Amino acid sequence: MHLSGFDRFVWAAGFCGHLILLIVLFARRRASSFPAFTAYIAENAGATLILYFVSNHLSFAAYRSCYWTLGIVNEVLQLLVVYEIAVHVFCPTGVWASDVHRVFIGVACASTLVALLLTWLAHPTAPRPIQTFMLRSNFFSAALMSELFVGMVVLSATAGLPWRTHVARIAQGLGAYSILCVSRDIIVDYVGLSQHRQLYNELSHFRILTYLACEGFWIAMLWQEAPAPRELPESMRAQIHALQKQVEDDLKRIRTWRRK
Repeated sequence: MHLSGFDRFVWAAGFCGHLILLIVLFARRRASSFPAFTAYIAENAGATLILYFVSNHLSFAAYRSCYWTLGIVNEVLQLLVVYEIAVHVFCPTGVWASDVHRVFIGVACASTLVALLLTWLAHPTAPRPIQTFMLRSNFFSAALMSELFVGMVVLSATAGLPWRTHVARIAQGLGAYSILCVSRDIIVDYVGLSQHRQLYNELSHFRILTYLACEGFWIAMLWQEAPAPRELPESMRAQIHALQKQVEDDLKRIRTWRRK
């Protein structure tokens, strides 16, 4: 399998980026907070090595089998990362916010149905059936991930829940990358692959460069300490203290009333 100079460059850059990101996750003790994201990055690093070896030493059929197997694992890990982000955003204390868990499940189900519908409506043209299937599969994955991230952002803003720090950085990178993949797949579906192979290659190169930019973004953001949570204003502290005192007084009166 022939690899161009650009292909070799982005493979090497992607692998080095994944290694650096793993070092940051473990050195800065982020891995324990984001095990699914850490596994996702580790799988990407391992997949890069495996696919590079297979492409240089084995047949194209073997490469295709490895590509699809690793792709399925990657998609599962992406879904786990989405759920992990949701837990950090909507369940920071270990208990889901009221009604948010049910709404999030609804958003996930609706996103899956919409992604399936969009994939069914898409009709990418490609020389081989396997290429058509690949285009449809990639489009479904990108559409689902984009919808989930958009839904999480909207739900977070509606519920007034926190959406910042390292969780936001991970979500911003994956969300932007997924939206870009959807845009690329829509263009490919419109122009087709049979007669516009060069355009597909250029869009794929742009997608890869965008992912490398996401790697650099994650490395920089996860190396930094998360911003300190904002302290409550003094006036709000006084209101909480007064409310707590009022509740204690009410409890005392209730206890006194029950003794009579």
